[in-house]
Amino acid sequence: MLRISNLSVNYDHIVALEDVSFFVEKGSIVSIIGSNGAGKSTLINTISGVVRRKSGEILLDGRPLPAAAHKVVREGVVQVPEGRHVFPNLTVAENLVMGGARRSAKDAARKIPEMYQLFPILGERKKQMAGTLSGGEQQMLAIARGLMAEPEILLLDEPSLGLAPIIVNQVFKIIRRINDSGITVLLVEQNASKAMAISDYTYVLENGKVVREGASRELRNDPQIQSAYLGETKEDVCR
Repeated sequence: MLRISNLSVNYDHIVALEDVSFFVEKGSIVSIIGSNGAGKSTLINTISGVVRRKSGEILLDGRPLPAAAHKVVREGVVQVPEGRHVFPNLTVAENLVMGGARRSAKDAARKIPEMYQLFPILGERKKQMAGTLSGGEQQMLAIARGLMAEPEILLLDEPSLGLAPIIVNQVFKIIRRINDSGITVLLVEQNASKAMAISDYTYVLENGKVVREGASRELRNDPQIQSAYLGETKEDVCR
């Protein structure tokens, strides 16, 4: 569905991504894991058209994906950015309307009740200013706002960042439900354990390069991956 081939991105003379290639199969959850500075956010921002690539190809269903962010959204590829970035001075309901801006007002209005069903807390807070929500509630709003655009592929950038463990668990359950509804998910996440627990396939990014890849279940059992990204060693797993 989404194929990235030999993608390279520079910030002036600094290499952020170098010759990155990977594939996201339709209906799957694919996770990109790696430490801070590995290039994960640069990767997802490049797919979204926010960052300009130096070279490489991004194909959606065999067609080149546009480089402009608004055109990427029209193609059905929607990003939920790191840090949530809700509109703090708009209500929850108004934020959702903004997410459906590329659709008719009537169609957007029909979509909002679905979001309240998926995220009941947003229905309870629909008249509340988004800036007054908790971090977890803002993350749910950011995801719901992305879903308002009816994406084929949802790009999630660090959805667990800064959230309490109990809220992290809720967010990952929601991601699974979104995928179960038929939406393909590309998940960029520093919490490798959670990401690989719900994903089908994982790519490991280090210093702007893909250094490992494989079925998530298999990588979770790899001692090197456990030690480097899961905070575990082979001895820990055997205990």
